[in-house]
Amino acid sequence: MLIDTALAVTWVGLTCYALFAGADFGAGVWDLLAGGAARGARQRWVIEHAIGPIWEANHVWLIFVIVMLWACFSPVFAAVMSTLYLPLTLAALGIIARGAAFAFRKASTELWQQRLFGACFAVSSLVTPFFLGAVAGGVASGRVPAGLAEGNVLTSWLNPTSVLGGVLAVLTCAHLAAVYLCADAARESDAELARSFARRAVVTGVASGAVALAGTAVLHADAPELFHGLTHRALPLVVLSAVSGVTGLGLLITRHYLAARAAAALAVAAILWSWGAAQYPAMLVGSLTAGQAASQPAVLSACLVSLACGAVLLVPALWLLYGTFQRADTPKPGHQSAR
Repeated sequence: MLIDTALAVTWVGLTCYALFAGADFGAGVWDLLAGGAARGARQRWVIEHAIGPIWEANHVWLIFVIVMLWACFSPVFAAVMSTLYLPLTLAALGIIARGAAFAFRKASTELWQQRLFGACFAVSSLVTPFFLGAVAGGVASGRVPAGLAEGNVLTSWLNPTSVLGGVLAVLTCAHLAAVYLCADAARESDAELARSFARRAVVTGVASGAVALAGTAVLHADAPELFHGLTHRALPLVVLSAVSGVTGLGLLITRHYLAARAAAALAVAAILWSWGAAQYPAMLVGSLTAGQAASQPAVLSACLVSLACGAVLLVPALWLLYGTFQRADTPKPGHQSAR
């Protein structure tokens, strides 16, 4: 019971990171594609206003997942960190570069500086989720064996399943960001921009579905255990994700942007949980189950009790942060056209 609870709590943290930080990364992708100084100024302002107050807070979920793995499932933490250190390092550098560029761009006054930091912010937003998706693909395809650096440091993340995971991560982040930004633009009384983001959300949603569907052939050939789990035990969650995704597209077309947010979030959450269900109880496919990797019951209990105490402070604070900046009457920060 303790093991499953700790695993479920860790997966909740991973889901929150995907939903919040994923949209954060996706906003950077749309910043990259916004266009020149005049054409993209309004889009970039909405993006900056949407992610400015929360981009640092979103990484709390990543830290939470790492700490839970380290404390509750340390053999998994050791294997993943030592085998997949290259993509994880690249992802960490991307997160750092992205945050620094976002802050420096807002503080810059020269156009060339704004363009330089804007390009760094946008490109980092594109490549970071790819590396994180590649890590997920390496774990899901069974290329991370138990032990320190037992897996191949290159083929563990340069393989068909990892490439599929990276591409899906980028598309999913872009889709989430576009869906979320629809409501943000509508709240700013910019119906034209809201429709523009809605079109992008539909395009990326369809592209995500097409890549996922084509990816079943990749999984069948490259990750047969994962494929079997997704088409059997986790099939209801896969279906839920597909239905939620299609529903979200319909809501976007009919301009029900807030409801589309919920549908898109459910679609992403369901596919993440379908991955977990597909390989459960294995944490490292082919070598380590949750029961084998779990810490002693006393450690698990201490972690869960500490988490419950911390959640009393953290959850209301995050709720207040997100809620405050989703209100229509939120004071608007000063705007500098950063292009």
